[in-house]
Amino acid sequence: MALTEANLEPKNAQTPDSRTPGGLWLKNILFATDFSSSSEAALPYATAICRRFGSTLHAAHVLSDASLLLMTGGVDYVSMGTIYEDAHTEAKEKLDQIALKVDDIPHHSYVRHGGVWRNLAEIIDANQVDLIIVGTHGRTGLGKLLLGSVAEDILRHAPCPVLTIGPKVSGRAKLPCIPTHHRDLAPAELDLRQIVVATDLGSNASRVTNAAASLAQEFRAQLTLMHVIEDYAELGSSPGPIEDGVRRLTELIPATATLQYTPETVLEFGSATECILKIAGEREADMIVLGARTSAEVGTTHLPWSTAHHVLAQATCPVLTVRA
Repeated sequence: MALTEANLEPKNAQTPDSRTPGGLWLKNILFATDFSSSSEAALPYATAICRRFGSTLHAAHVLSDASLLLMTGGVDYVSMGTIYEDAHTEAKEKLDQIALKVDDIPHHSYVRHGGVWRNLAEIIDANQVDLIIVGTHGRTGLGKLLLGSVAEDILRHAPCPVLTIGPKVSGRAKLPCIPTHHRDLAPAELDLRQIVVATDLGSNASRVTNAAASLAQEFRAQLTLMHVIEDYAELGSSPGPIEDGVRRLTELIPATATLQYTPETVLEFGSATECILKIAGEREADMIVLGARTSAEVGTTHLPWSTAHHVLAQATCPVLTVRA
């Protein structure tokens, strides 16, 4: 699911299995885990994607100074060196357990110490990672949805697409957890039948739509393109924005894509969050695709950052954010 334009061209040393008929590169996938239940829920998606595309899985855990300090419980006499050694050993054991579950997939494990994003960025750069997969807890506090510092850092800084698995993923989109003893069970498979891509119709909307179309082509899925008009008080006297929105959505459909089904276009009015979740729910979407920019560019997704937070945390299917 390496969906940026740069990854639609062959890379050096790519294997034939890494390239799909839809033109997607998935040679290296990073699974960032904090060993929480949210991370456990995201692991089946990482393994399913790796199996489908012949990818290498890179499982990483970063021991941040903040998390190590919490482990002291306020006991001053415990040395940081001892805490780090114990935490490192525990993290290594947990990654080894993950490795046993995915022994049929090429994989590497990493335990790092320090800033979370700095360490993940080094792994991403060293291995030319094409897709990052992370679980989000979606807890709320003081009116702001918190995805967790790791997930937020990844979404703001990632140079490649990010697949987030939120706490409300359910139904057909929810893959079964990987049991400890799995050898006699068939591995979970990713089956995308309905893909919804939400766009603000900005200058880079075509790049995000092309990425979603590549997914739809690969999985022979139905593609729905949608745009939300939140300020519609004057639409009754001036229908121009409606006509323009429908036209621009239609023009975003890639002419070169070989799709199983004719893409649908939807123009909605109201809260972007509510509309995106409503359309995804009505279509029983297996994936929502959003456009994203890095923090170095603007620090927000195409949609307002709060909107993206709510969609990621409340969606009943995985959400793919694609750098635009």
